[in-house]
Parts: sequence; C-alpha cells; structure tokens
Amino acid sequence: MTFPALSTMSFDERYRAIDARDIRFDGQFVTAVHSTGIYCRPSCPARTPKRENVSFYPTSAAAHEAGFRACKRCLPEAAPGSSAWDLRGDAAARAMRLIADGVVEREGVSGLAARLGYSSRHLTRLLTTELGAGPLALARAHRAHNARMLLVGTDLPIADIAFSAGFASIRQCNDTIREVFGLTPTELRARRRTSSVVSPGTIDLVLPHREPMDAAGIFSWMAARALPGVESATDNSFARHLRMPGGYAWFEVRRGEGATLRLRARVAHLGDLAPLVATTRRIFDLDADPAAVDAALSSHPELAPLVARVPGIRVPGSADPHEMLIRAMVGQQITVVAARTALTALAEALGEKVDGGHLFPTMSAIAEHGAEVLRGPAARIRAITGAAAALADGSLTLTVGDDRVAQRAELLAMPGIGPWTADYVRMRVIGDPDVFLPGDVAVRAGAAAAGLPADPKPLTAWAERTAPWRSYLTAHLWRAAPVRVPKTTKTISKELS
Repeated sequence: MTFPALSTMSFDERYRAIDARDIRFDGQFVTAVHSTGIYCRPSCPARTPKRENVSFYPTSAAAHEAGFRACKRCLPEAAPGSSAWDLRGDAAARAMRLIADGVVEREGVSGLAARLGYSSRHLTRLLTTELGAGPLALARAHRAHNARMLLVGTDLPIADIAFSAGFASIRQCNDTIREVFGLTPTELRARRRTSSVVSPGTIDLVLPHREPMDAAGIFSWMAARALPGVESATDNSFARHLRMPGGYAWFEVRRGEGATLRLRARVAHLGDLAPLVATTRRIFDLDADPAAVDAALSSHPELAPLVARVPGIRVPGSADPHEMLIRAMVGQQITVVAARTALTALAEALGEKVDGGHLFPTMSAIAEHGAEVLRGPAARIRAITGAAAALADGSLTLTVGDDRVAQRAELLAMPGIGPWTADYVRMRVIGDPDVFLPGDVAVRAGAAAAGLPADPKPLTAWAERTAPWRSYLTAHLWRAAPVRVPKTTKTISKELS
C-alpha cells in the first residue's frame, strides 16, 4: 500500500488513518477537532473524534491560523517533518525548505520572496492558498516547533531558547508558546521525561524520524567519504565542522538507545541552532516517508529482495550546497577513495582552522588557490575553480530552495558539469526523491546484480516505473553493486562524496 500526499488523499482516507492511529502519517497532516479547539497528529492516542467535528490541515501553521492550538497529549509539533517538501517541486515546497533553513529570520519575508522570484504579497497569497497560512505564520509555527524541541530536549535557559528558535524577543517567544501549546515555556519544559546533561554551550537532543531507518547504511556512507579534520565517522556516528551564517559550528549525530538518533551540537551564534538542526535532518534524510518508498519499490518483483534486505534506505543530503558541488566535480570519473584523498588535500591546504579541526574551504579560497592544490587534467581543474569563482561572486546560485529544473539547467551551462554531476547535486542538495543516474557505473553494476538492464537507455526506461522514488531506487542499486566496480573512462564512476 502506498500513502498519497494530503492533497490527493480523500477525507475518508485521512479519517481512517487517524482512526487507526497510524504513526506513519505523523507530520504529513494535522487533525483539527472543532469540539475541543485543538489539533493533533494522526497517531494521537486520544479517542477518535466524530467525523463531523474534524477538519484536516496540511501544516500546523494552517491550524494555528484557523484558531486551533496544539494537543498537549500528542504534541504534533514533535512529529517528523513532511516528506512533501522534497517530493513537491513547486514554490510552496521550496518556501518550506527555505523557512526551515532560517531565511525568514535572516532576510525577512521580502528576502524569502526574492529567492523564490515573487513579490511578498504574491507569495503570501500563494502560500495561504496552498498551505493555509502565509510566510510569517509558517515561520512562526517553525519557531514554535524549534522552541518546543529545545525546551523538552535541552537544559538551555529559556532566554537562550527564544533566540535560538528565531524569536526577536523573550516575550514574543513566551506569547507564542502559550498561544500554540496552551502552556508557558516553564510548564512545557516540566512535561519532559528526562533531562540532558552536557558540557556548557552544547545541546543534545533526539532527532525524530519515521521507521524503518537504515541507520547503519547511512553511517557507512558517511564513513567512506569523511574528510579527516572536517568530518569524522564511525559505525554509529558522524560528526563535522561547518560554516553557518553566524559563524562556525560543530555537530555529531549518533545512534542512541533503541532506534533513536541523537544530535549533539555547538554553534557560535544562537540563531544558527535551528538551521543547523534542519541541516542535519537533510543530511540524514530524516523527513523521508520510508513506508511509502518501500511499498512502492517492493511492488516490483525485481526490487522486492533489495527492499527486504535494506528497509528504510535513505538518500544522504548535503551539509552545504556549494561544498557539495565542489565535492561532486572533484569526484567525477575517479573512485570514492581517490576523491576523498583529493578533497582531503584541498581541505587541509585551504580550509580555515577551528578548534579540533578545520572547515571546508570557502569558494573564494578554491577559486584563488585551488589550482595550486588540485591534481588531474587541466580542463577539470579550470572547471572546478571556475565553478567556485561563480559561486563566490554570485553569478551561480545553489541553495536548498532552488527550482529543480532551473538548478539543473544552470549547472549544465557551466563548463565541466555534465548530466551526472547536475543530477547528483540535485539529489543531494534539494533532496529531490526522483533522480536517476543511469550513467553511474555502480548503478549499472547494481542493476545487473538485481536482474535489471545494465545499459543506460533500457535501464532508464525501466526506472520510469518507480517514479517518483527514483533517488531511492538509485540508492538501492548502489547498495546492490559488487564491492569492486570496474573502472571506465567513458562513464562517470561510482557516486563520490
């Protein structure tokens, strides 16, 4: 059984989901109950309300705007995020990704609208029509979610939480928390079950996600590509330094008790904390809908064994869009090991030193000095430094909120960037779930091992039946590929970093 998006689900389908208290729909929509004035996640353990008392909303912000407050029992704001913002490629989905990235807090609604190519007024109309709330309301709901997460998951002072969550003042935070949850911040914090004790300046909290989750696979992916000094990885953890708008940050994601994932992080500026959490969620694909993906892929007999072997596979995201493009370009036509060696040398030579390691180099540093460090064909080095220069001066833009078609076209217009690189970057930066890489050697090797066509043209034709989940098909074929991948100079080699 597949699980359609809210816009395609009937009232009866949604009502059956809440009657079954189906946890798989948490984060996909919220249920507003007119008789109580509250809204809940689909799995709320409370008694199922009568049909005539129920309305469904695509976002908590829409429920807020309609006058409902969050359920104190199921705390819908604690649910994993919706996979719809990656599945959909429209302006509303792009706006939601940018809001999670903190654009409204940094640039205001006008900045968000400019990034999307609209006026503020038109964007407000569009989002209100599509999602039931305008950009300010959506950003406000996101701040409330971040504040709740920090209140119950950390021991940060409430004043610090207010600014970490993106509020302009402590009073604004208090008022919003009271309005959304019907509790003061102190009362909300008192409801938590445990307290995290960590070193000063560090936060430690749980990252909610839907099961199943192939945590071992994604940690293994990270370990094979980790750049010493910038990143470190083990069988059950991944940590790295990265640059945020307010300064440098560090985070570690690790497996906790049971199936939990925990985030430990330090930031130089409190306002970077919420965007950092959003970044880690993208890296680990934590808003994915594994039930929908696995059900769709396993409906094909050729793929059923792959899904049974690796349920809940994830497609890794990127920590930084600019860095991702450079890593992809360096890794073209060489092995993962060779790419890691080249990128490590680049990072050690040009990366800024920070406590305990260093940051990946800035685009300006790569543009100016990359040719002194990089090895290989001169044309490829010129392409890499040229792309870095274009990113540095803004003539090439690359963000999590890009339109997928426009981003691909803009990348293909750059010297040295072909379809594999453009599509690989789209998969990793935007989180597009429907990218297929038929020219990738490992994909073709995995396809052959799974009994699928190994040549790009027939393989592409076969893969069309798995839309809109072709990125996850790609991940399964990568996993199915034999350990040793034949080298070739005619096609792009196994995915890089």
